[in-house]
Amino acid sequence: MIAAHADWSTDPRKRWMSVARRQGTGWLAESPRPVGDTAALLPAFLAEGVPVAFGLDLPLGVPRRWAAGRVEPGFPDFLAGLVRDPGFFRVGVTLSEVSAARPFYPARGVKGMTRAAHAAALGLGEASGLSRLCDRATASRPAGAPVFWTLGANQSGKAAIAAWRDWLAPALAAGAPLAIWPYAGPLHGLLARGQVALAEVYPAEALRQLGLKLSGSKRAAGPRLALAGALRAAMARLKVVPSPALSEAVAAGFGTDAAGEDRLDCVLGLLNLIAVLDGARPDHIPDDPWIRRWEGWVLGQTEMPRVAA
Repeated sequence: MIAAHADWSTDPRKRWMSVARRQGTGWLAESPRPVGDTAALLPAFLAEGVPVAFGLDLPLGVPRRWAAGRVEPGFPDFLAGLVRDPGFFRVGVTLSEVSAARPFYPARGVKGMTRAAHAAALGLGEASGLSRLCDRATASRPAGAPVFWTLGANQSGKAAIAAWRDWLAPALAAGAPLAIWPYAGPLHGLLARGQVALAEVYPAEALRQLGLKLSGSKRAAGPRLALAGALRAAMARLKVVPSPALSEAVAAGFGTDAAGEDRLDCVLGLLNLIAVLDGARPDHIPDDPWIRRWEGWVLGQTEMPRVAA
């Protein structure tokens, strides 16, 4: 079996991936590497002839209040259909350009803009209407970014656009053998030769699930260096053997350049994915039809948000 996780970005230079292959009762994990050509990504995995579980640090779902106006049966069908609607991805400069058919906003900073105004322009009520249930804060984790918001450090809209428009939607429309968790069912049921199982993995949630804690910002090399011992211990608990190159990367705090945080994130996501694959974390899917059809969920997350939908 192959387990892999990619930290996604609009900039291909900041897309990093870490891959592990099952060996006996454990795993051999490689050092992070650039994702590279997305058109070659799935064929390369499938060519190995083993089941593939692939975690992605980007939204694989949309908020329920927005989805209530769609005619498709669920998110995977909606995503595949976006190849026929390229204008969907045009980011609004002003709120007058925002609609249910063009939900991404804002293209740039505008004085007085708020998420509450964005939600109102989409007919979603208050700002919380922009968020999926899995995006909302829990007792132990801050809120994630709303899917359609595209400005600032705490946003995931740009990554969603880049992955949906340029890779996932065309692949699904072309009949690529992709099964998206949790829409297609529990993760273990999606592991089959000739198929790639996709799941959303949130690095901040992965850090918590692995019992790790950064001493500062992951953007700085110092806190990443300080995490090395605990990260090696987490690998040992999960029976993940790092390659020599990965061992060096961990010891070096994943480097001092701007991509160091991306390399750390893809390793955290990989370990979280392996934890679920091997039963160290539950394959939990809340019993909520909106989550199972439209919103999706974060792999391994069991804690519900402090504020319900």
